[in-house]
Amino acid sequence: MLLADLVDASQQVGATSSRKVKLAVLAGVLGRAGATEVGPAAAFLSGQLRQGRVGVGWAQVSAVDAAPAPSPTVTVLDVDQAVTRLAALGGAGSAAARSAELAGLFGRATATEADFLRRLLLGDLRQGALAALVTDALAAAIAVPVDVVRRAVMLDGDLSRVAELAVAGGAPALQAIGLQVLRPVQPMLAATAADVGEAIAACGLSSVEWKLDGARVQAHRDGDEIRLFTRNLNDVTARLPAVVAAVRSLPADRLVLDGEVLSVGTDERPDSFQDIMSRFGRHDGGGGDLGVWFFDLLHVDGRDLLDEPLLDRAALLAAIAGPLRVPSVVTDDPEVAAAFAAGALAAGHEGVMVKGATSRYEAGRRGSAWRKVKPVRTLDLVVLAAEWGHGRRRGWLSNLHLGARGPDGGFVMVGKTFKGLTDALLGWQTERLQEIEVAREGIVVHVRPELVVEIALDGVLASDRYPGGVSLRFARVRRYRPDKTPADADDIATVQAIRPGSA
Repeated sequence: MLLADLVDASQQVGATSSRKVKLAVLAGVLGRAGATEVGPAAAFLSGQLRQGRVGVGWAQVSAVDAAPAPSPTVTVLDVDQAVTRLAALGGAGSAAARSAELAGLFGRATATEADFLRRLLLGDLRQGALAALVTDALAAAIAVPVDVVRRAVMLDGDLSRVAELAVAGGAPALQAIGLQVLRPVQPMLAATAADVGEAIAACGLSSVEWKLDGARVQAHRDGDEIRLFTRNLNDVTARLPAVVAAVRSLPADRLVLDGEVLSVGTDERPDSFQDIMSRFGRHDGGGGDLGVWFFDLLHVDGRDLLDEPLLDRAALLAAIAGPLRVPSVVTDDPEVAAAFAAGALAAGHEGVMVKGATSRYEAGRRGSAWRKVKPVRTLDLVVLAAEWGHGRRRGWLSNLHLGARGPDGGFVMVGKTFKGLTDALLGWQTERLQEIEVAREGIVVHVRPELVVEIALDGVLASDRYPGGVSLRFARVRRYRPDKTPADADDIATVQAIRPGSA
């Protein structure tokens, strides 16, 4: 399959807002891909590289000076193999070797293919198709129920690998994919609620649990082998020896648990999120004393629990994890839930989670059966650009352009803010944003949409100033969320629903 086939599909997808048309276009091109091509094709169409980060930045890609080829000859496999070679480069001389590899690839590409490749390598494809849409298109392409494909992707975690299995073995091959201990699954996510009364009304009888303000972790144990994964499925086992020891102490040989890593001071109140994430991200043992509390159990000693009711999972978790279980109460009484939430806040925690008593663990989904309730209205938004500051902030990237997830898989700008930024955060932000820069326009530095920032706000107003049709009232930066990806950001419908009278 030629790369030109994917480029054409990408252009068609980007030119329409119709999800139905996008699906038809993506399914058409995936249906024509061969068994060895469909994996990288699915990854490219979702704006991803199978190899992850390959050490190529905006400056290096922009420096490539190659005349466009007169006609398409580059194949999907050519690109995938070139990216594999790029990913393998490191050490002395690697920058020159990357430049040579890029020049060779771009020298064979047409002008439209080169534009696609630049945006793909920089993570800035912005064609209105993320992994979820490509997943559904794959189901249509191979005539397999979409729920089967979605579940396979959730449990396997690799859309590219699932695509190859789907073409090779159809539905039976995908249905054979199950939860595997030591291989992470995508975490279940929660919707939001304004207060516990609203959450209880939506969920009925529920487990109301403290919402700990730490770093989410998925813990796997198979005998003596223990692996810890972040919500982005990165392996962080070596960083968290105390958590490894805690999991090893539990009375079961095979386990998959969902929990939160944090630290508690001498006053028994949790340390700040920034301090926890700073230590969590270190590779030098700085997170060695971080503890863990678990709120869900997905597997125990050969028994998968994903499809079992929450209260059944909770009973098993209580028996296994004991004091390492997140505090909770089961109730359908809003007053009881409100009192429990007040206790969580008094203890220094972020709020509560309200989870329907019969809810399944919907890996990778933002299920309506789970509701997070926090006293401060916040949104998780994606940084799209930033403006150079002036006055005391001269030399720093300050004013952030914020986007919510759009219905077509892209991002919709909903506002700006420069509030809430400390000098330390401004310094980090300036350096990090230039690393993911894709273009400049006057004082504005446009970046790849990959950093998630938690924004506190007083409300949302209708406005024609931004493409999202809303503006954020008194928005201020609360913190960056390195534990979240752009796919975890709030969508535009969530932002718009906060407007007065929007219900």
